Amino acid sequence: MTTPSERLAALGLELPPVAAPVAAYVPATASGSLVMTSGQLPSVAGNLVATGKVGAEVTPEQATDAARTAGLNALAAAASVAGGLDRIARIVKATVFVASAPDFTGQPQVANGASQLFVEVFGEAGQHVRSAVGVSVLPLDAPVEVELTVESA
Repeated sequence: MTTPSERLAALGLELPPVAAPVAAYVPATASGSLVMTSGQLPSVAGNLVATGKVGAEVTPEQATDAARTAGLNALAAAASVAGGLDRIARIVKATVFVASAPDFTGQPQVANGASQLFVEVFGEAGQHVRSAVGVSVLPLDAPVEVELTVESA
């Protein structure tokens, strides 16, 4: 049986450093066996991979990729509190916010970028409940933001 860390490596990915907060909050915190993350943006090395509204400046495909990146950042934040990626027993809930043009209605497909990553890394334990929410704007003009609730082992 492979571990989440091994599956992540097989995907050619590694957990990035936890993103520094852009305001007065912490990236993740625990309550009992649950770890909740703050909303994580799609950044790599401190730079957003895209900016703007999905359905206007950002294509749905770019947004789906950005959701995957934000999901990876959320895993890093959760793992930092859980004691490592392999200490995450399951993904409980994901909330994906999508900065949307007024006529864009494909938020669930964009959110799949993060959701599919969680299943690829955790298998059945990566299946989760989810909300995909269209919003008018996100911090730093990011196209997506992902927050997680996970159960730690």
